[in-house]
Amino acid sequence: MQEKYVPADVESAAQAQWREHHVYQAVETPDQDNKFYCVSMLPYPSGKLHMGHVRNYTINDVMARYLRMQGRNVLMPMGWDAFGMPAENAAMANNVPPAKWTYDNIAYMKKQMESMGLAIDWSREVTTCKPDYYRWNQWLFLKLLEKGVVYKKTGTVNWDPIDQTVLANEQVIDGKGWRSGATVEKREIPMYYMRITQYADELLADLDGLGWPERVKVMQQNWIGKSFGVNFGFPYEIDGESKLLRVFTTRADTIMGVTFVAVAAEHPLATRLARNKPELQQFIDECKRGGVAEADVATMEKKGKPTGFHVTHPLTQERIEVWIGNYVLMSYGEGAVMGVPAHDERDFAFALKYALPVKQVVAVGDNAYSTTVWAEWYGDKENGRLIQSGKYDGLTSKEAIDAIATDLKDLGLGDKQVTWRLRDWGISRQRYWGTPIPIIHCAHCGDVPVPEKDLPVVLPEDLVPDGAGNPLAKSAAFLNVKCPTCGADARRETDTMDTFVDSSWYFYRYASPDATTMVDARTDYWMPMDMYIGGIEHAILHLLYSRFWAKACRDLGLIKFGEPAANLLTQGMVLNATYYREDASGKRTWYNPLDVTVTADGAVLKTDGEPVISGGVEKMSKSKNNGVDPQSLIDSYGADTARLFTMFAAPPEQSLEWADSGVEGASRFLRRLWNFAYTHADVLKRGRADRAALRAATLSDAQKALRLEIHSVLKQAEFDFQRIQYNTVVSAAMKMLNAIEGAKQAAEGEHGANVLRETYGVLLQLLYPVVPHITVTLWDELGYRAEFGTDLLDTRWQGVDEKALDVSEVELVLQINGKVRGALTVAKDATRDVIEQAALAHEMFERFGNGQAAKKVIVVPGRLVNVVV
Repeated sequence: MQEKYVPADVESAAQAQWREHHVYQAVETPDQDNKFYCVSMLPYPSGKLHMGHVRNYTINDVMARYLRMQGRNVLMPMGWDAFGMPAENAAMANNVPPAKWTYDNIAYMKKQMESMGLAIDWSREVTTCKPDYYRWNQWLFLKLLEKGVVYKKTGTVNWDPIDQTVLANEQVIDGKGWRSGATVEKREIPMYYMRITQYADELLADLDGLGWPERVKVMQQNWIGKSFGVNFGFPYEIDGESKLLRVFTTRADTIMGVTFVAVAAEHPLATRLARNKPELQQFIDECKRGGVAEADVATMEKKGKPTGFHVTHPLTQERIEVWIGNYVLMSYGEGAVMGVPAHDERDFAFALKYALPVKQVVAVGDNAYSTTVWAEWYGDKENGRLIQSGKYDGLTSKEAIDAIATDLKDLGLGDKQVTWRLRDWGISRQRYWGTPIPIIHCAHCGDVPVPEKDLPVVLPEDLVPDGAGNPLAKSAAFLNVKCPTCGADARRETDTMDTFVDSSWYFYRYASPDATTMVDARTDYWMPMDMYIGGIEHAILHLLYSRFWAKACRDLGLIKFGEPAANLLTQGMVLNATYYREDASGKRTWYNPLDVTVTADGAVLKTDGEPVISGGVEKMSKSKNNGVDPQSLIDSYGADTARLFTMFAAPPEQSLEWADSGVEGASRFLRRLWNFAYTHADVLKRGRADRAALRAATLSDAQKALRLEIHSVLKQAEFDFQRIQYNTVVSAAMKMLNAIEGAKQAAEGEHGANVLRETYGVLLQLLYPVVPHITVTLWDELGYRAEFGTDLLDTRWQGVDEKALDVSEVELVLQINGKVRGALTVAKDATRDVIEQAALAHEMFERFGNGQAAKKVIVVPGRLVNVVV
């Protein structure tokens, strides 16, 4: 073997061998119980991997390699979430088709992944922007349309009046279009929806059976949002008709505190009341220029406008004024809310702003109520009793809700109701780079589904968007078509599907990548995923949509499972220091930490020596310019160093703080591993890692001690592998190398070579899942492959030799008054009395006991003994 460890040489040779022999291609076996399907959330092909990718995929890779050594049939695939708006933005910036930009990025990122040595079965690669994939999006859309799970209705969108296009929520910045700067309007347009609410109960109930982080389950529960409340109406008359303004509330106990009602700008009543009232119409138009996302509404300034119109309180018959509020969404409930300022924080702020009455109707203990300062107990539903509520005075909130619901039902004005925060999934996107929706619009036949034999509807890949509308609408070759029903001239639908459609089922296609149907029996072999790995930012929508997709496909008879992932790991973020300068206008320029020198006096920019300001430690991002280029790291140190550092720096689920010193430390450790092998190659090659022979041999105390330490550390490391704590697995490997390097006497004598070979082989096996290149190389160079008959990746996990842990004596930490004063060696089966007597007779007790008698002796079996004086 070569003297110096050269990562580039070692890694390129190992990867070439893996590619040549297709070592990571998985096949289905009769024993389905033995399969393990571990999947990382597929990346968007943005151009380069970032350190978050490196960490995610290395976690997956370590798991896959370890379980393969355990004899499991492991599949680790990879693909590309290739449709989406960033490609259109890049296309406009570079004047190239999104397809070229996307495929070039995929090629580069795939090369980066290969350089990391990931155990990916590339024969199953999926690219969501290719027709052989998205044809099944279209096929399933049509099947769900037949079943009524897909339907069409008008929906509210962000409309840019200059570019004449719909904007995604993230394209609306401070109420203006990101490109044109025009004030964004709300507009109602026809859109396709998937009836995810049909599965709301099941989506909620099935969370209990998933091995997912509790906080992810809670996030899903909150998004689904099952609420028990009362739906009732405020009577009113308009244009000679008697009507009800319906609202839903979970706090019917506060109904006697209603002092106003608010409706959405799009509510029919608002439209009717704005007739001949320019000031109302102006406010409605202003509301329609706001964002349509719930998150936007939650953070915007709450504004309202009184209409001068009144409805009747259903129980008191009081006149209640109707307001139009910009914070009321037509898409939630029926577009109207009751205003109870005394017991709802948002209503309280609204009432203070517009000087509306605040009427307390729920009291909690002896707490004093203020109509000017909000307190948390005002919204307490659990401990309140009603006041100023007539016949309901004295009832608890729960009792009052029941009583009020009964009375409203008797009046024919309302009843108890279960509602959901979850809304149906609008999948129509007015963009080019996505899956075409397979619908043809005919003037005679209406909306006609594309016949199955004509799928896929292929998206042209040569168009270059200019930001002014959807380029599909300007492409005659795509747009113009004959109606499949009547043969008349017709036009294709130009909306494309939400990219969440692409990512809701790609893991099925990994399992059956060459199937002539959407899925085949191989999907039921591999699915559900045994482990799904990805960031917490995908905890709601992606996971929720993929869960819905599974249930919809199951009900169509396509698959046998109802949940896509049995277990979920949400890896932590990768953090790094941030530095910036701020100009007179407050604009900040961010500098990469590699360009900054940190001294005792502060941080300065290397190029000019002038100070920069520390922005603290934050998630690596382009916006803060604090990322580390993985390719640069691999080029400088090798993939194994990058892998080792990202696994060692923090447990997988916690955030990892970047440290150049940590990378240097990882590199030094690997050089030590190599140097030990080179220095002791003759001894290592001479020995045999035969455990049966070692058990039968008469070993020296030093040899027994080394085997004891190595196998004790291995026992803990096996436990850490199982609980996915790879940082402590790396720590265990470091302890092993320290022990092997320091046990010079163990390598001597008749059995020294065997002991050294066996313990070093254990270290290589332990490290292999984390740093596969260097370990497989050393395994081969030192002759382990010849001895075991397999490459390291196919060598079964040797595990702990329990006989090596079987010792006649144990060493206990000796403490005097809680301070460590030495060690005490006793027989393994020594009784408590024997341990106590040995401790009292120890020279350290005589030295540090100050001549005092022991008050008590505390024995922790197998660990320590503490003498208290």
